[in-house]
Amino acid sequence: MSTPASSSPRIATRVGTRVGPLFGLLPFLRPYAGRWALAFLALVTSAGATLALPVAFKYLIDRGFASGDRTHIDRYFLALFVVSLILAAATALRFYLVSSLGERVTADLRRAVYDHVMRMSPQFFETTQTGEVLSRLTTDTTLIQTVVGTSLSLGLRNFFLMTGGVAMLVATSPVLSGYIIATLIVVVAPVVIFGRRVRRLSRASQDKVANASALAGEVLNAMPTVQSYTQESFEARRFGGAVEQAFETALTRIRARAWLTAVVIVLVFAAIVFVLWLGAQAVLAGRMTGGQLSQFILYAVFTAGAVGAVAEVWGDLQRAAGATERLLQLLAARSPVIEAETTVPLPARGGGIRFENVSFSYPSRPGIAALSGLSLDVREGEHVALVGPSGAGKTTLFQLLLRFYDPNSGRILVNGVPTQQVPLAELRQAIGVVLQESVIFSGSVLDNIRYGMPDATLEQVQRAAGMAAAAGFIDALPEGYDTFLGERGVRLSGGQRQRIAIARAILKNPPILLLDEATSALDAASEQLVQKALDNAAQNRTTLVIAHRLATVQQADRIVVLEHGRIVAQGRHAELLHTSPLYAQLAALQFGEPQGQVVEP
Repeated sequence: MSTPASSSPRIATRVGTRVGPLFGLLPFLRPYAGRWALAFLALVTSAGATLALPVAFKYLIDRGFASGDRTHIDRYFLALFVVSLILAAATALRFYLVSSLGERVTADLRRAVYDHVMRMSPQFFETTQTGEVLSRLTTDTTLIQTVVGTSLSLGLRNFFLMTGGVAMLVATSPVLSGYIIATLIVVVAPVVIFGRRVRRLSRASQDKVANASALAGEVLNAMPTVQSYTQESFEARRFGGAVEQAFETALTRIRARAWLTAVVIVLVFAAIVFVLWLGAQAVLAGRMTGGQLSQFILYAVFTAGAVGAVAEVWGDLQRAAGATERLLQLLAARSPVIEAETTVPLPARGGGIRFENVSFSYPSRPGIAALSGLSLDVREGEHVALVGPSGAGKTTLFQLLLRFYDPNSGRILVNGVPTQQVPLAELRQAIGVVLQESVIFSGSVLDNIRYGMPDATLEQVQRAAGMAAAAGFIDALPEGYDTFLGERGVRLSGGQRQRIAIARAILKNPPILLLDEATSALDAASEQLVQKALDNAAQNRTTLVIAHRLATVQQADRIVVLEHGRIVAQGRHAELLHTSPLYAQLAALQFGEPQGQVVEP
């Protein structure tokens, strides 16, 4: 079974108690500085209009109702209406700008993370589950979107209301405001204590969701295996357990936030009720006017509401900080396969390949040598077959040639240029690949064949399909080349998927062709057709073929026999039957009888 996603060394993080990781979003916010400044201006305006309302009420009571002058009353009601218009316009503008910026920044962040992951070498995916990466792209970015598009502006607005409200409370009644400020200090303590716990629980909750996503992705990609072993119930229970763990952790986080909110509200309003009682006594004693008390009450309500909102936003910031930290660590991960500072272009055509004393161990298996001091020259246009038992290093040669990994020692040259000096895109553009497990995308037949050459015409696609013996079954599909193939090509047979992949490689028309048992999924009749097509495609092109069925490579220019990461023999089929015990043994197993008298070396 899979390793829990949270154990991935590349994106596992230490749970902290700071919101500092949010500053890592600055590169994504900076391109929109002008719109952020306008949103900030709208935010300050709306906060100022809100703080102006109690002043208008004070004058309405003291100079309007108290004097009994209708003119004063009309003037102050008009002033209240004007303030409300300013408040509405500024609030609407702030909401639009901040919400749209939140969507924009989140889209940029998702694209940056996805683009970065797309350029990571396979070594990254040896230790990181794709489901975990998908969780970062969805769950974590949604948390950040909530903060950037909503919570952050609300937090700033309420912070301004809180500080402005406190200032106006002091200006209205220094004595009563002293009591208010003293109680605010009492409120800060539970906010800090509970806030730390909320962040820890938020991070744990995000980890649990990532685990569940990784598990679901793994199982959904292996449904035929799951169903053939009748493990549907087991996998459903396993996923259910992961979901329940995520739910329990989220419930604990929600409970902590609920307690935080309740404690803050109780403390704040208890203080307000006490202070307002003192204010009522001051009005009765003639030390305050009714308008001043009304103003003080409104500012106290604004301040209390702002404190509660800031506490709520603080919890959101704690959650977003954890999400940001995980995304930034994903962005900070660096592929060990990097472009050279000074690159050398490949010659226009040609496909000579040389492996010079290459040794390599996979990073996830550092003590096991996949290749040991291997040297091999492949001439331009030569057709070379690689044979040997599983684990001999055949596929590793392909991986290194494509620079999915770099060798631990030695070097690989294409047309005399070391691959580590060639731009990655240029190197891989010069190589066509047909893997044993063909990859089909959830698009049309046309999209899949044209994947390596997006601007190819329909005529070129049809020609490539014909060479791959795929034209017949494609024409029989409901919509021909426009037929949707489903996720991973589920609407096709294994042989049909393989022929689509071969047509894709033929259409790309690269100088080097890598075939990893490209006919393994075909029936005998189709194999003959495709083998002929591959032979035609290999003309004037360097071809490396990984073959387990020796019948498909007997006509190769040269057969290279590998064992334990080393070349143990090479030559033509008939020659190897007499000179290579390993090759003769493989031939005897496949053809059912000895193929020649083997001479022990």
